[in-house]
Amino acid sequence: MNKLGYTLILIILSVSACTFVQKIKDGPTAFDRKQYSVAIPMLKKEHKKANSRIEKGKISYMIAESYTNLNQNQNSIEWYLKAYEDAYGVDALKGYAYALKKNEQYKEAMQAFKNLGIEIGSPYEYRREITACKLSIDWADESQNPGYEIKIANFNTSEADYAPTIYKNDELVITSDRANSMGEDIYNWTGSNFSDLFIVNTKSNSVESFESPINTTDNEGTVSFTADYQEMFFTRCANNDKYQDSRCFIMRSIYENGSWSIPERIKLFEDAANINYGDPSISADGGTLYFSADHPDGWGGHDIYISERQPDGWSTPRLLGRTINTSGNERFPFINEDTLYFSSDYLPGMGGLDIFRTYKMGNRKWSPAYNLKAPINSGSDDFAYIVDPRVNKDKDVLQVGYFTSTRESGIGGDDIYQFIKKVPPPPPPVDTTINTPPIVYKMILEGYVLEKIYEDKGNPNSRVLGRKPLDKAIVNIKTGNKTETVTVGEDGLFTLTLEEETDYSFAASKVDYLNNSTTFSTKGIGQDPNNPVLTYTVEIVLDKIFKNTEITLENIYYDFNQSFIRDDAKPTLNKLAITLKENPQISIQLSSHTDCRGNANYNESLSQRRAQAAVDYLISKGIEESRLTAKGYGESALAIDCACSRCSEEEHQANRRTTFKILD
Repeated sequence: MNKLGYTLILIILSVSACTFVQKIKDGPTAFDRKQYSVAIPMLKKEHKKANSRIEKGKISYMIAESYTNLNQNQNSIEWYLKAYEDAYGVDALKGYAYALKKNEQYKEAMQAFKNLGIEIGSPYEYRREITACKLSIDWADESQNPGYEIKIANFNTSEADYAPTIYKNDELVITSDRANSMGEDIYNWTGSNFSDLFIVNTKSNSVESFESPINTTDNEGTVSFTADYQEMFFTRCANNDKYQDSRCFIMRSIYENGSWSIPERIKLFEDAANINYGDPSISADGGTLYFSADHPDGWGGHDIYISERQPDGWSTPRLLGRTINTSGNERFPFINEDTLYFSSDYLPGMGGLDIFRTYKMGNRKWSPAYNLKAPINSGSDDFAYIVDPRVNKDKDVLQVGYFTSTRESGIGGDDIYQFIKKVPPPPPPVDTTINTPPIVYKMILEGYVLEKIYEDKGNPNSRVLGRKPLDKAIVNIKTGNKTETVTVGEDGLFTLTLEEETDYSFAASKVDYLNNSTTFSTKGIGQDPNNPVLTYTVEIVLDKIFKNTEITLENIYYDFNQSFIRDDAKPTLNKLAITLKENPQISIQLSSHTDCRGNANYNESLSQRRAQAAVDYLISKGIEESRLTAKGYGESALAIDCACSRCSEEEHQANRRTTFKILD
């Protein structure tokens, strides 16, 4: 799926405020501003003029990344390989491996992932991808089974068309950035318009914009209606000065007196700046809302939540369990009776996003997620699967519906496909004279203790290339009042047979490393006779202790001339507070730095106030004051020592940083 479709205008559109038509004079600037459709022709001209191999490699990588963001996979493979051959390094090889996988060149991708693991010094890092490639080869072979008929919908355009939902009569409502979207600005990421909702007549294939006041010059997408079509929920991403950038929310509108009401944002979690919402799916009775969000307390990335309708609004959202959510991204839920369809880029799949299904098993339990495999899934992004209950099915048809894919057979970036699922042939007769042994259900957890691999070994501020197993780490496994201690070997692995409906916590430690922990719960995991043995994975990463070394805290920003802690800085400080609680033996110094602009004395005073504000915030989170020291350096310790009048804005930003260092 193209970037607009993949994030459902959730992450990507957060940069929309800076992607309007701008005067761009060179390829790197266009690339930096995420104007990929503008960047490619400029970069290709600059690639021809480049004199050195290093310069060619850098430009080739930007071209490859641009093609990836525009979902032109075959072109990206070519340019990632050029970048790698011109010594751009592991990033080019990584992009090449994933592009091969998305192009369904699984054998070549497996070899590229193996080479990548060797190059970064950790075969562990890409073992999941190699396993997924092996599975994908088997699933692609199974696609010869005539279980599905798939055809591309006639109403697609050369633009992005995605996320269909059932509407009145013979209609669908889709999301699209086609030419007649509202607003005159071009989204230079894709070279297309911003997205709106459109009504499609499936009989005539006519398409018209959804009625006012739903569409605006902001991005609207992924809609869900109640069964009587009197209420709708959809995603809107709009620039909001309060949050400094674009954020995405779920909007609600009701149909009354012959028209739709002005949409209002529904409140789910706390009104926090760091949460994006999207992908709403309302249950048939209108009482339960399924949606995705990137809440910092989730399992990781985007997760799927549910919220129940109450007289005064919506209940606090509940995170669905580990049969569904992972440390990756789970998106586009669609609830159909007791079955939930969704997409994931982390569960074993064939490429980018794959479509999975799970079903309710009572008492908040869900069955293990099942990959729909080929031909529904492919190496490309596959998502937004829905079932159409209105179609008259004959005795040979089990299900009819739609899904979205970016596969090569399409005509645009994202395209909508119709599927017909056939009734499977009867299973072979069972020999009733043979005693079938009872099904034995089992859940196994594989835990790994890891450490980071830094590009510049020994420099915690350098780029992290991957993770590798950490030998001889100690893990305390706690469930209820019971604690078990294990020591991992060279593979960093510990295994555990899990009990039903049980919460587990894991605390890992090793001398000269910071303690860290994670949790796992079997609550909500149902027993599926088709998958009686389930294996799950948790990872615990321990950070090496670098005493008296300043480590930059990412995403700590302050408003101009201000020292208060912004909402978007709180998640990073919250994580630091957790680290301090798990490591009560350490004390730290929190430091703030300014760039070189302004009066030196004033900058020192401002940075001291900012450092103290960070310390005060940690104290408010329960950290003892005696363990914290605030130090403002002003402009006296620049990370990048450039001539001030000639520093780029990126260099100024690198100098405006908040750091911590372990004192003892």
